[in-house]
This record gives sequence, structure tokens and C-alpha cells, in this order.
Amino acid sequence: MAVPAALVIIPVGFLFILSGLIVNLIQAFFFILIRPVSKNLYRRVNKVIAELLWLELVWLFDWWAGVKVQVYTDAETFELMGKEHALFICNHRSDIDWLVGWVLAQRKDCLGSALAIMKKEAKCLPIIGWSMWFSDYVFLERNWAKDENTLKSGFKWLEDFPRPFWLALFVEGTRFTQEKLAVAQEFAASKGLPIPRNVLIPRTKGFVSAVSHMRTFVPAIYDCTVAVAKGQPPPTLLRIFRGQSSVVKVQIKRHPMQELPETADGIAQWCKDVFVTKDALLEKYLVKDTFSDQQLQDIGRPKKSFFVVISWSCLVIFLLVKLFQWSSYLCSWEVFAFSATFLVLVTLVMQLLVHSSESEHSTPPKSVPKDPMKETLIQK
Repeated sequence: MAVPAALVIIPVGFLFILSGLIVNLIQAFFFILIRPVSKNLYRRVNKVIAELLWLELVWLFDWWAGVKVQVYTDAETFELMGKEHALFICNHRSDIDWLVGWVLAQRKDCLGSALAIMKKEAKCLPIIGWSMWFSDYVFLERNWAKDENTLKSGFKWLEDFPRPFWLALFVEGTRFTQEKLAVAQEFAASKGLPIPRNVLIPRTKGFVSAVSHMRTFVPAIYDCTVAVAKGQPPPTLLRIFRGQSSVVKVQIKRHPMQELPETADGIAQWCKDVFVTKDALLEKYLVKDTFSDQQLQDIGRPKKSFFVVISWSCLVIFLLVKLFQWSSYLCSWEVFAFSATFLVLVTLVMQLLVHSSESEHSTPPKSVPKDPMKETLIQK
């Protein structure tokens, strides 16, 4: 039975914001004091600190909503996951694909070193965006003249990363919607490309840059295809707050980096071919209800996130008790004003996080550019 979102968002938001501010302050402290002296020591410490925050969202996913992630891959790939650097490419199907990635990373003990290439607005999100910025996420402006150098410096910064990391790149550039699919289909038809039905056409510049700059120290690309179980609505952050479960299917194929072409055009075409294959896989699932021929792996449901949330809850309750003891020395209107202000802050921050995660608020699709000559002839 679904729970009204407001009954969950307020207490969870209260816990998330208080614990998140503590985590952000600790991250800032070590960023200022340790990072200039030892970049790798800072990264090792930050991994532990960041996980204390990110595991709260994993708990919501795993334990509160009970969302199931079914992973299909071969035994060798499953064994290597979390033990090597990897570039993840994935179709951007749902509002919380990033959270699915966090769940997989947590299972393989690399949640704190799970990174992503994201739009720059994400780093401004309170708590969660700030923690990503402290954790070496790469943020882009969607302006290639600026982003090219940002990517180069970001990739170079990862060369000596002390632990196995996953770098996620959503090469479609935006979340999947029917409106964006229609634009992608129109573009594909105008260029004589395969017409997509379940994915968008990949934007390959970032992928080419990633492969070109990281192939010497990243041994593999993990090609992920995400689908929502048939007959179920896609998971969203709001549905998770309501405790509504769903099933997400993920197929992972490992491609050794050395097998990719050497030229930029070859790398770009490889990426496009991968997405044609993804589209066929998803279409087969829709038509025949058969998702993957890979082996279904058991990823379990570790209790670590559960214990982290319990620990944070105990700490927050202790702080609240101390706060109430301190507030007894204040006037009642001061206590009321402080409580009301903080409650409004919690509500606004949580609404912002939910709003930013929804696909209808993602980057709008760009229409296919018209042929100026053709438009002139039509007007005549």
C-alpha cells in the first residue's frame, strides 16, 4: 500500500538535510586541509564520508520502496565489477538511472568511487550536488567549446585514482521521453540512420573524448542497457518516497578498451552501433518479453545502508534532544520561528530534489534543423 509522499518526505528530508550538512562540512574540511597535501589520501577518506550520505538514498531504494534490480551479465564480468576502472555507458531510460547505478556500485564496494559526467546545474543541488562536487564528478555546460577542455582535465585528474572507479556517461545527453524520441526519429530519417524506437541517438563527442583520453588506464567499457519490467510504471524518486516498488532490469556487457577503434570516427561509429543493438534488445523485450540471454546474477540486499540510516537517526535524535534543552532558555516565539523556518527549508530542498529528478523537467528536445534552401523553395 502506497504511503502519502508528504508523510515520508518531511522526516526523511529532515534526516537527509541534517546528515548531509554534516557530511558536506566534513568533506569541505578535508578538501581544504588534506587535498592540497595528498590527493589520493583525500579521495580515500572522501569515499568513506560520501558513502555515509549516499547510502541513505540506497536505503530508500532497497529497504523502504523495495525496488528490485535484476542484473544480467556473464560470470566473468560480474566478478570483475568493482575490481577495475570502468567507463559505464547506459541508455537514460528512467528518472533514477543514477540511483540504480549507485545500488550496483554499493554491491561491488565502489559506491564512494562511482562518478559521473553530469550537467553543471547538478552541482548546485543542495547536499547531494555539493557532495558530488567534492567527489570529483565532472560537470559540463553543454557547450563543446568549453566542455572539451573540462573533459580533458577531468579525465587526466582520474589517471592516478587510488581505487577502482566507475565513470558513468549517458551518451544520449538527456533522459528518454516520447517527445525526444520523436525528434530523434525525425533526425535519423533526415540523415538516413537507423530509426530508433526505444533509445535516443547518442551524442558521441564526449564518448570519443573519454575513450581517447582514458584508454591507457581504464581497461574496460561496461555497456549497460536498462529496462523497466513490463506492466510497471518506471521508478521515480516520488514513487520511492511513497514506498512503491518496481523491478528494473539491467544487462551489462564488458568490452575491453583495447578492442575499440583507434580513430575518432571509428569510436563514434562503435558507440552508435552499440545503441542500435540496445534498441533491438529493448524492442525484443517489448515484443517477446525476453530481455537478455545473459545469466541472471544475484546482487543481494546488504544491510549496510540500513545500519547507516539507523546510526544517523540516533545521532539526529540526540542532537534534537540537545536542541530542545537549549531552546528552553529561549522565548517561545524564537523556538517557533526557528522550527518553522527549518521545516520550510526541508520542504523546499526536498521538492527541489524531486523536481530535478523528473524527466519532464529535463533538457527539452531540440528540433531538427530545417534546410534553408528547402524552406525557401516551399515559401515560393
